Order: sequence, then C-alpha cells, then structure tokens
Amino acid sequence: MSTENVDLRKQLQQHVQSLRGAGVEWAPLGPPLETAQPCGTACQPVPTTPPEVASPPLSLLAAADSGSVLTLEERRQALKVLAEEVSKCTQCAALASTRTQTVFAQGPAGAELCFVGEAPGADEDAQGFPFVGAAGQLLTKIIQGCGLKREEVYICNILKCRPPGNRTPLPNEAANCRGFLERQLELVKPKFIVALGSSAASNLLNTTQSLGKLRGRFHDYKGIPVMVTYHPAYLLPHRAPEKKRDVWEDMKMLLTKMGKPIPQKQA
Repeated sequence: MSTENVDLRKQLQQHVQSLRGAGVEWAPLGPPLETAQPCGTACQPVPTTPPEVASPPLSLLAAADSGSVLTLEERRQALKVLAEEVSKCTQCAALASTRTQTVFAQGPAGAELCFVGEAPGADEDAQGFPFVGAAGQLLTKIIQGCGLKREEVYICNILKCRPPGNRTPLPNEAANCRGFLERQLELVKPKFIVALGSSAASNLLNTTQSLGKLRGRFHDYKGIPVMVTYHPAYLLPHRAPEKKRDVWEDMKMLLTKMGKPIPQKQA
C-alpha cells in the first residue's frame, strides 16, 4: 500500500472517530472513492480536489433540532442499525457477561402507542423479544382489551439486558441505556407512551415520585403524553391481581386522550 493510501486511511479513521464523538451513529454508503493508479511518466496528475460525497447525517437529536425529517423507511433502517449497536454494547460489564442476548424492542416505527417496561426477564432474555413471558401475555390481553392489536404498538424497556435474578435496574445501568431509549423513541415517534411500573416511570420521567402519585394523570416526555400504570407482572395471581381494575381505569383515560372508543369488556 502506498504512503498516500496509508495517510488517507488514517485520515478517514480519524474522521470516523470524530463523527462518533459528535454523536453520529450511522451514515449512508456513498459512492466508491477513486484512487490513483500506478502509471508511467506520461500519466496525468491526480486532481487535488476531493470527490463530492454525501454528507453524513447528523445525530438524531441534532437532526431534530435542525428541522431534518427522516422518512418512515429511514426510521425503520435507523432502528435496525440502533438494535445492532445495542447488541454489541458492553457498558454494563455485569449485564453483558450474564445476558443471553440483548432485548431491543418489538413493534413498528410510527406506532401511535408505545409501552415502556423495566427490563427483560428470563423468557425475554432467551427469546430476544420484550414481554413474552407470563407478564407479557397479560400485557397482550390489556392491549387487546383496549381494542388494539399487539403488532400495532411498540414495546421496549428501560434496560436492554436482563438484570441477574430480575432485580431492579441500578441507576448507572439505566443511565447507560438512556441514550438507546431516547433514540428509540425519537425514531418511533409515538404519540402516546405508557410507562409500566414504578421503575419505568421514574427512569423515563426522571422523577422520584411513587407510582401511586404518578397514576391518574398524564405526564410529559419531550412533548409526548405519558400515562403511568402498574407493571403487568404486578397483576399476576401471586401478587396483586386486584389491581387490574386500576389498570383498566388508566387505560380508559388513555383511550379517551387518544380519541378512541372504550370497549365495554374490561381487559
């Protein structure tokens, strides 16, 4: 490899590192660069003006600030890139060493409603999807009870890795995953969010208020109305199944806010 090509590679590596430091996480594939070919004394000089290449996209936060708008397909692709990034994350060494896999999310970009839970459990860690165990089955019933389909909503968690023993996420773990969550929500662009349980609510809303004080009214996450309710795991038979009625009241308030009819049958 020529000295010029070595220097060019170093410059490109430095440029990529600086972009990452600025928050850029992905960039479209541009046209291949033309490199100088070996030639004799009669060859033409290589132009010094660099070829025109597509400008890398800003980070999602910067793009939003500048008024840039991604298409739905671009958002889908960006979510795939983000999921790949999450799968390689090792910021929380203890979680990375004990997980089977990361659990990114389930649902479409552009979903009107997003459910945010606490963290994956054993079933989720094994299958790679959120809310697939007993609590997940109950969440599906709640969604269906609202007259919606599970595949219409977006479901994710504060953490993307299972905490050992299903313990509550530690503050530093939630902080490490915060950027992933924020970028998810920026790309999905839900019109409404439901925070499931006190851990999800406190981390999403950056509050220390109890779930009891957070329920029964809407909160705000970057302009998106947030309803706080009990986590489905809390409603299972061995815990507090009587709280299902409270969750249904929360869902009726949400449906009214969304402008949707309230089904007669309780979830």
